[in-house]
Amino acid sequence: MQIEKLKLYHGPATRSARVKWLLHELIDDAFELRRVSLYGAEQYEPEYLAVNPNHAVPVLEITLRDGTAMTMIESGAMVALLADAYPDQRLAPPSSSLRERADYLQMLHFGTSWMDMMLWQVKIHEDMLSEPERDARSAARYRRKFVSEVEPQLRKRLERHPYICGNGFLAVDCVIAHNVMWARLYGLCESPIFADYVARLAERPAFGKTFSDLHLFTKEPPPGSPAIERFTG
Repeated sequence: MQIEKLKLYHGPATRSARVKWLLHELIDDAFELRRVSLYGAEQYEPEYLAVNPNHAVPVLEITLRDGTAMTMIESGAMVALLADAYPDQRLAPPSSSLRERADYLQMLHFGTSWMDMMLWQVKIHEDMLSEPERDARSAARYRRKFVSEVEPQLRKRLERHPYICGNGFLAVDCVIAHNVMWARLYGLCESPIFADYVARLAERPAFGKTFSDLHLFTKEPPPGSPAIERFTG
């Protein structure tokens, strides 16, 4: 194993929760956590922008055993790398299992691109953008797309298997389940099959550790939050 130390920059219930969850699954509590005040606009401070110019979480700092370090700023890339970096945990199909690997990667990228994009558009137009910049039609459009295009694909999978890529929990479930929880917060993924999926995953000890800070999360920024003024979409 080349990794010596890991440090995750995190905001409760945000995209960084996917990575936090996987880290708990892989190495329990053996990583450093740095909470970022997103509604306090800490992500726009020069020091943070030097680490992540996209002013978002997560950020993952990886220190290798040879003393060198690197930084990652995309949650999907982090999930893919970490699952592969700890093969003994078997949370990613090996490249030798081509069909299973392809399905796993397809759903991992589906969750962090297509699915995520629709949820993000709903969130920013309903909660984050200032009133003059919000577009109710955009939020409604992506709600319709999510219900008519995303939910049927996920439902079909969960009707066949307990997890998103089959009978066993994989790193991709950290992404898809987080998105399902996000969707349910906005009145999407209301079918019992999605509630059962989350409930099944909530029995995992790592899930409890990941969302132990959920009480710190609020759906909307508080009045006067500097993040509203500085938010760019």
